[in-house]
Amino acid sequence: MVGGVGMGVGPGPGFFSPQEIAAVVLAARMMMARRVTKSRYRPLPAEAAYYVSGMLIYGINAVAEALRAGRVLSLRAGKRSDRRLQELLAEADLLRVPIRRVADQELDRESGGSSHQGVIAEVKASDAYELDDLIREAPSPALLVVLDGIEDPHNFGAILRSVDAAGAHGVVRQTRHSAPLGGATSKASAGALAHVKIADVVNIARAVEELKDAGIWTVGLAGDASQSYDRVDFTVPTALVVGAEGTGLRRLVRERCDLLASIPMKGHVDSLNVSVAAGIVLFEALRQRTRV
Repeated sequence: MVGGVGMGVGPGPGFFSPQEIAAVVLAARMMMARRVTKSRYRPLPAEAAYYVSGMLIYGINAVAEALRAGRVLSLRAGKRSDRRLQELLAEADLLRVPIRRVADQELDRESGGSSHQGVIAEVKASDAYELDDLIREAPSPALLVVLDGIEDPHNFGAILRSVDAAGAHGVVRQTRHSAPLGGATSKASAGALAHVKIADVVNIARAVEELKDAGIWTVGLAGDASQSYDRVDFTVPTALVVGAEGTGLRRLVRERCDLLASIPMKGHVDSLNVSVAAGIVLFEALRQRTRV
């Protein structure tokens, strides 16, 4: 129905031929294309004017890494004109990514009021991985991170940043009770979301068992564990398992781990942010592996 009037395709009065329908669609696309704001950059193609991608990301670092990973479909830039943004737009232009200048209010609205730094990108959805893919594709010795209930996008993004920086080979997370792969996560990861392999699983406890069956040593972080993290041998294939802020590892996940380790605390507070704790242990693993 269009405007309350039914349209049919076929011969006879009141019907449109396929050629006439194609002409109407083309005219609509051209009209939408003319609405695109003019700039010195290539405009968005007509179909992009109403195309909704799998994800919007924002922030200069996040968008720059997505560009380098070949994931950016289009860019929208605000009125900001500092050197970093201009360099980013020049790189996008060289890669023939469509760019449109928009009002800053539009960027504010699309980023949910977050700090977008003058740029938002539509990106391709991340590649989907199975747990078996991470196990099979990781070089030996594998280093993976398993997230048990990490729902805060800033923590999730910060963990992804450490995973990438430490050269780990992927992240396993639960399909439910996990932070979304959206703009806040991408910005917190400083663009690492574009590079880190992420496998979604239905059950984390079962995933830990599958990792063990594949010969990967599973180490859970727990504040009450008697063994210090720096006494663990991370030179063997390892999956670091971390739990949510406040609650830590769930009971079944904790019981499935080969061993539990803690980070000694010497001050007045008794715990660390989960992303900080994950980063400390990942770089201990990197230190041990670099030394070997």
